[in-house]
Amino acid sequence: MPELTVDTPDGPIDGVLERPDGDGPHPGVVVVHDALGLSADIRGITRDIADHGYLALAPDLYSRGGTARCLTGVFRDLFARRGRAVSDLLAARDHLRALPECSGAVAVVGFCMGGGFALALSPMGFDASAPFYGVLPRHLDEALSGACPIVASFGARDPILPGAGKKLTAELERQGVAHDVETYSGVGHSFVNHLPAGPATPLLRIVGLHYGEEQSRDAWRRVYAFFDEHLQDLPPSA
Repeated sequence: MPELTVDTPDGPIDGVLERPDGDGPHPGVVVVHDALGLSADIRGITRDIADHGYLALAPDLYSRGGTARCLTGVFRDLFARRGRAVSDLLAARDHLRALPECSGAVAVVGFCMGGGFALALSPMGFDASAPFYGVLPRHLDEALSGACPIVASFGARDPILPGAGKKLTAELERQGVAHDVETYSGVGHSFVNHLPAGPATPLLRIVGLHYGEEQSRDAWRRVYAFFDEHLQDLPPSA
């Protein structure tokens, strides 16, 4: 995959950029990885998003020292909705917008930790947001004030985020934000991700943390339909 450097206020970070076929212009998508980092799974998802017609950029939020050194700080920035990780993601958005083949409209997609960032960033100049099982921000009403359209996906068997879909839907309806929120039966957390196999795999499946092919396919169908509606032929957010 094409590697690149993204300039941020705190220095350059690494990332992966995948381009769709054709000259464009194409809408952009910032892909925010989960706590496992910029894994083969996230890279594959980034390529798939490009194959659906979007400029897809996945920045590495652990560029400055790897998972062990960066994980705590990145989560701290997520819960605070500010800090270096947020600045990195906004810089990735600006990097996409500056590309000549970008239409100027940019969405954000995230998974688990990255899904939390996708929600937190929804009022910060993106044109659409697609959180997958994202942690709901504290003070949800304040965090989503001025949010862009949101298409969110959760698993009914998620032991980490029980009832998150209903809570998010209620707040988006209250604020009049365009949305499509779905909670899928039969799956839990990380149901669109291919987690690395290991000794804990059977236990993860018992608690619902496994890939769900049917639910994943439908979730992506909804995301691409939502993006087609909200990112095509629109001016970029301020």
